[in-house]
Amino acid sequence: MNDDVTSVGLGSPPTNRKQFWIKLLWIGIWLAFMSAPVKDLADGNHTPWATALGTLGLLTFVGAYLLLVFRHTTKPLDRRLLHSAIAFLGLLSVVLTLTLGTPWLVLFVYVAVSVGATLPLRTSRWLIPVVTAVLVGIGLTGDHPREVITALVFPALLGGFSMTGVRQLIRTTIELREARATVAQLAANEERLRLARDLHDLLGHSLSLITLKSELAGRMLPDHPEQAAAQVADIEQVSRQALIDVRGAVTGYRRPTLPGELAGARTALAAAGITADVPAEAPDDVPEKPEEVLAWALREAVTNVVRHSGARHCTVTLAPRQTLDGRLLELTVSDDGVGPSGTKPGNGLTGIGERLATVDGTLRTSAGNSGSGKGFTLTLSVPLESGLGSTE
Repeated sequence: MNDDVTSVGLGSPPTNRKQFWIKLLWIGIWLAFMSAPVKDLADGNHTPWATALGTLGLLTFVGAYLLLVFRHTTKPLDRRLLHSAIAFLGLLSVVLTLTLGTPWLVLFVYVAVSVGATLPLRTSRWLIPVVTAVLVGIGLTGDHPREVITALVFPALLGGFSMTGVRQLIRTTIELREARATVAQLAANEERLRLARDLHDLLGHSLSLITLKSELAGRMLPDHPEQAAAQVADIEQVSRQALIDVRGAVTGYRRPTLPGELAGARTALAAAGITADVPAEAPDDVPEKPEEVLAWALREAVTNVVRHSGARHCTVTLAPRQTLDGRLLELTVSDDGVGPSGTKPGNGLTGIGERLATVDGTLRTSAGNSGSGKGFTLTLSVPLESGLGSTE
């Protein structure tokens, strides 16, 4: 699958040059409405000095607008700097409109959009009508056509208040992302506490007994070497059992399960903005080793979808299937992303294949899925030693 993820998360700063230009394109596409002042300058309706100053003023306005909106939607600016930038755009719009005429009234639409995109709702809900009123006021004081003024009032109000909604969406998305990170951190902390609790319960008694018997053995030496040797033998037995208990506990923590990985897949896909169709439950009575192999494979497959596929939808199926060779448990992960980037399998697929080989499982991959001609489908099958809903 392709490693180059070009999408830019809402409220996230671009991480590479390609994402930078994509985000700048989405913001700059609205500059198409600047055609009126550009045409006014190109038609030669003004003196050379007025044309030069108008060009400079337009470039300054566009640069300040792009810098303000692009920068603030990624990382909020300081309040004083933000207010100064908005005031500068408004003042420049007034000067250019009064100096160069009707086509420049459109600059006030961009001022309204900037207000909605950067200022809090409590401020923008009255400042956007004020900017629109200034547009109307300047238009009515001159000989500007009424139809032009009327045509610009609606875009100014609609654009400004629409951007307040976009800004609120970005803010909510950032807060949700931070909340998810906090929940993940709390879950990790809780897991560490549980592991510490379990290790304490496992090792507390054993280590206390080892300490006590060590002290007894020390006191018995050198006068009672036989009794000291018996205590040392007991210490060895207790320590071996403690080591077995710790290994068992750590293995239980490390071994993934299908229910846990299905829940993790739903969470990871949702966090990445991918529509997910994932089973709510895993089949019962799956042998431990095949379950572990499928769980690792599901984790790797979903990670690839999230990181590399650029998919919008992902479907996971998990169901038993009867074949001539016996009953199998089949896992399928299918997405509608960009598909594989080459014919050579990556390290992830190689690792999945190696794990499947330990349980006589099979791995199949194919470009595209049943719903479209694009995407990637991963199908894994493992034999079931114990019948899954079998009548045997």
